[in-house]
Amino acid sequence: MLCAAGVIVDDDGRVFIQRRSATRKLFPDTWDIVGGHVEPGESLEETLRREVTEETGWQVSIVLGTIGEHRYRGDDGLERLETDYLIRVDGDLSRPRLEEGKHTAFRWIGPDEVDVLDENRGIDDGLVRQIIEGGFALLRQIGL
Repeated sequence: MLCAAGVIVDDDGRVFIQRRSATRKLFPDTWDIVGGHVEPGESLEETLRREVTEETGWQVSIVLGTIGEHRYRGDDGLERLETDYLIRVDGDLSRPRLEEGKHTAFRWIGPDEVDVLDENRGIDDGLVRQIIEGGFALLRQIGL
């Protein structure tokens, strides 16, 4: 199953995370990045743009680069191949429109705050932290 996700970065070099609802079947009550499954006929970038808008109300303004691909198996037994991008968005970054019933909270974190993602470790084996650390590394590499 193909997926696309984005690590959204703001002008201060912080990244956006959102908490998944406790009722979600996959990775319940964990911090996550924006993204989802590719729908029939969609490209990865089309999926990324759709998911950002659905989950936050924002619009992707620029894809800064590709963080990488990550393969994982959810507790639903399905294997996923996720391509993760570092992106900027347009919209009121202080007021995302979280998807009702799917996400319950959000925050912006800097590189010195990634430890908050360790609470996911028992559920996602550190995957979200790894992706976000990759996003911060790419930010440094491109000089932002």
